[in-house]
Amino acid sequence: MTPPLVRPARPEDAQALAGIYNHYVLHTPITFDLVPVNVDDRRTWIGGFAETGRYRLRVVEEGGAVLGWACSRRFRERAAYDPSIEVSVYLHPERGGTGLGSLLYRELFGALAGEDIHRAYAGITLPNDASVAIHGKFGFQDCGRMAEVGRKFDRYWDVLWMEKRWGAGV
Repeated sequence: MTPPLVRPARPEDAQALAGIYNHYVLHTPITFDLVPVNVDDRRTWIGGFAETGRYRLRVVEEGGAVLGWACSRRFRERAAYDPSIEVSVYLHPERGGTGLGSLLYRELFGALAGEDIHRAYAGITLPNDASVAIHGKFGFQDCGRMAEVGRKFDRYWDVLWMEKRWGAGV
């Protein structure tokens, strides 16, 4: 078996990334999207990331199959927020707990190490012990909770915000 490879995302990854993401859209509250994305949407989304700068997208593949991604993106639109990023990681639903998420975050955070970043944030729909754990492993700390901020599957969900001081163990 070929060991996992982390690399920048390419437009041809769009179908695999849409499939992974749509599992979470349709079956979990982890994302607050309610409508599945199509391949063209994902291709456009991939095009919003770069090889340099704060906003990057990495995928992990094994044996030629894309099994997940991690990304950093704009935290908020107003310019004063620019030194802050939001990060997320998604894995094929059968590959959680296998170390691929940690591999992705190590590679992503390593690529971002020289960038002008002050804080990184992760918004986590609760309950989600696995996401809380991986972010904690990378130095993120609880910085607030928004109660019943999203409605999906006829239920309201809380979101935990976790924050990492950039440069602190990146």
